[in-house]
Amino acid sequence: MSDIIIRLATVDDVPAIHAMIVGIGAAQGEAHKITSTPDDIRRHGFGPRPAFEALIAQAGGRAVGLCLFFPSFSTWRGRPGAYVQDLFVDPGQRGTGLGRRLLARTAALVAARGGAYLRLSVQADNVAAQGFYARVGLHHSTAERIHQIDGAAFLALGAEEA
Repeated sequence: MSDIIIRLATVDDVPAIHAMIVGIGAAQGEAHKITSTPDDIRRHGFGPRPAFEALIAQAGGRAVGLCLFFPSFSTWRGRPGAYVQDLFVDPGQRGTGLGRRLLARTAALVAARGGAYLRLSVQADNVAAQGFYARVGLHHSTAERIHQIDGAAFLALGAEEA
């Protein structure tokens, strides 16, 4: 693990970021659901108003890990934090502690900026990931359920106020 470096992603990392996102989808058997492109990642992550940041883990100059996150705010805590959208560790690096290191570096960065927490969601059938997050210290909240609207329904809702 000593040859691993973890750093903030730059626009030059866009192809690797997108490849790791596709890797997450493939690992879950859902790569066909990924519609983002490297251009989407470039535009929304590295444009004038970045929607996210990412940490990249590299070994021998090759990207082997990703933690993609964005700001969040808890009105109950009265504090900012971050939502981890994607955490990926190359299959050859799994079990080495790299996932924990990526989350720890993210937590340190968020805390240095005044943040107080990390949040994320895990697919209900991804028991391995749930176990990993529990070992790192993240707890599952049974009091919440994630709700989502997208596609035509999202556009129709927004059109009500247009």
